[in-house]
Parts: sequence; C-alpha cells; structure tokens
Amino acid sequence: MDAEAAKYIGKGLAAFSIPLAGIGQGYLIGKALEAIGRNPDVQGSIFSKMIIGAALVESMGILGFVAYYLIK
Repeated sequence: MDAEAAKYIGKGLAAFSIPLAGIGQGYLIGKALEAIGRNPDVQGSIFSKMIIGAALVESMGILGFVAYYLIK
C-alpha cells in the first residue's frame, strides 16, 4: 500500500468517527431519559453517570476531528 493511500484511509476513518460520536451520544441520552422515566427516584444517580458518559463520547468525537486535520 502506498503512503498516500494510507493517508486517505486514515482521514476517512477519522471523518467517519465524528458522526458516530453524535449517534452514540444521542443513544446514551435517550436511554438515560428512558431509565429516569421508568424509575424517577434514581434520577440524580442516572443523570450524573449520563453526564460522565456523554463527556467521554464527546471527547472521542473531538479526537476524531483533530485527527482528521492532523493527517496531512
């Protein structure tokens, strides 16, 4: 494989990770709201864990965004 081809494959994979992070974050928040709807007494516990998970998913999206622009 040529180095130029590997560069384009890497950029494509990095670009593909950006919308996947958005899909993952939407799924995470939707399931957390569903769990809160089923058992409102544990809202604080679920919400705090949801915020931590959303931050981790968002950081992966940002990492893919940065990787896309760093690959030259």
